Amino acid sequence: MGRASLGNRLAMWRALRARAATGFVSQPEPRSIGLHARGRQLLAGNFLFAGPLVEAPGLSIWDVASVEPGFLDGAHGFAWLDDLAAVGDAAARARAQDWLWQWIARYGQGQGPGWTPDLTGRRLIRWINHALFLLTARDRAASDLFYRQLAAQTLFLSRRWSHAAPGLPRIEALTGLVSATLALTGMEALAAPAIAALAEHCGREVDGEGGIPTRNPEELLEVFTLLTWAETALSETGRLPPSSLLAALERMAPALRLLRHADGGLARFHGGGRGAEGRLEQALSVAGVKPTSQGGFGLAMGFARLQGGRTTLIVDAAAPPDGRAGAAAHASTLAMEVTSGRRPLVVSCGSGLRFGAEWRQAGRATPSHSVLGLDGYSSSRLDARGDVLADRAAVTLLRQGGDAEGVHLHLAHDGWLTTHGLIHRRDLHLSADGRRLRGSDDLIAETPAARQRFERLLARGGLEGVAWSLRFHLHPDVDAALDLGGTAVSLALKSGEIWVFRHESGAKLSLDPSVYLENGRLKPRPARQIVLSGRAVGIETKLGWTLAKAQDTPLAIRDLDRDEMPVPL
Repeated sequence: MGRASLGNRLAMWRALRARAATGFVSQPEPRSIGLHARGRQLLAGNFLFAGPLVEAPGLSIWDVASVEPGFLDGAHGFAWLDDLAAVGDAAARARAQDWLWQWIARYGQGQGPGWTPDLTGRRLIRWINHALFLLTARDRAASDLFYRQLAAQTLFLSRRWSHAAPGLPRIEALTGLVSATLALTGMEALAAPAIAALAEHCGREVDGEGGIPTRNPEELLEVFTLLTWAETALSETGRLPPSSLLAALERMAPALRLLRHADGGLARFHGGGRGAEGRLEQALSVAGVKPTSQGGFGLAMGFARLQGGRTTLIVDAAAPPDGRAGAAAHASTLAMEVTSGRRPLVVSCGSGLRFGAEWRQAGRATPSHSVLGLDGYSSSRLDARGDVLADRAAVTLLRQGGDAEGVHLHLAHDGWLTTHGLIHRRDLHLSADGRRLRGSDDLIAETPAARQRFERLLARGGLEGVAWSLRFHLHPDVDAALDLGGTAVSLALKSGEIWVFRHESGAKLSLDPSVYLENGRLKPRPARQIVLSGRAVGIETKLGWTLAKAQDTPLAIRDLDRDEMPVPL
């Protein structure tokens, strides 16, 4: 047993011998939102927390066999309570109650893998949020046991929150502690130090521009959501939220708005997904931070955003995160995503974390992003252990602007300077009406030393050149076909829009298989990708291309839900 685990067990042993809470200061209101579909899956015995789907009808969640650490985190963190509460019927309530009191019987004395500060914070939040759902029709003995556990876990957190990793895990632990100390009778004395610790940590972790070290947009949303819950709990109990907490929320809100596509989903980079449906809108509404005028372009957390008409473009415009923040970093520098109205068009493959180690590594590589890559070389490379990106591409040029004709973005990175003597420059121009995106991707050996390095490499390869591929991964809902004798690609969206991709180069154009890695799916979704490929044989290789709208969405179906097919009205 590690020192941290031993410390957690000792803290829990002491907490269990302390005086129990007797009830709630006021009736808790649920703040977290679950999905009805996931709740129905749980009732059917289908568990999808991490890794492959586990089908175990008739089994308790605590009897399900899974070797995935993420599965155990998902089970012991109790976020699944949100989904059963979303179903809300008698069967869902009975299942939630059975699994909760089974957990108390098996693990309530400090056993099992759930006794880490971040999981305890997550668990406390859900138990308090759904207390009415859980206590309905339970007898006095069960209620007393529930309150005794809440008090013990609150005391445990008060002693162990500082052992959570900095960032989201510690904010999750402290938010759980703040929520519990404000909600439970007899815990009030623990509130002030917990509030001060949360304010100090969020002030340190959230930078001056509203970003976090991991550069993961979905994680930024999770941190923002937790802080809004803490702020609401403080306000509802008549306490003034600390100024550093409010300031962090005010910085994060505009950053999240810049990282949001036109369809409401977040940019999917560095381990993050789109975000749960409705989570961002709810969090922004609760925070009450009014939007500011963004114009057609902006920067947030190292991402550049361009907007014209109903089209949004988000580009990874900074080096990947490193150190402790880089555990899920992607080699995605200069990669882009494009959304037209409510329809994603050009995407990243996404994080493969939920589909196993091989998919996780594949999702981090440059070929899994919509950007230029050298065959066999990601723009940033993993260290010898394969954990973090040690050789990281640095952005050497970043310039945004706009005029009456549209907005533009000019970037460059040096990810292949030491290996090939080449820099990658990407220029993007989005028209004011959002109907035309013009791009240029160039490989350049700029300096004499870089040219010598490239020419030596060229000579060693028999002057065959350096193989490259420029990829545009398409959302699975995009219907793509080669057109105009193989010189263009037509892209049909479910909304009825037609886009056409063309290029101005001697490159080979192909339409190849791709995948879309999405949280909540049982397996990767098949998709397509546009690929331009060739070889760099000179000190400058220029690739021009355009993505233009050829047919608009009919107005009658413009605002359909993303998952609906267009239906004439």
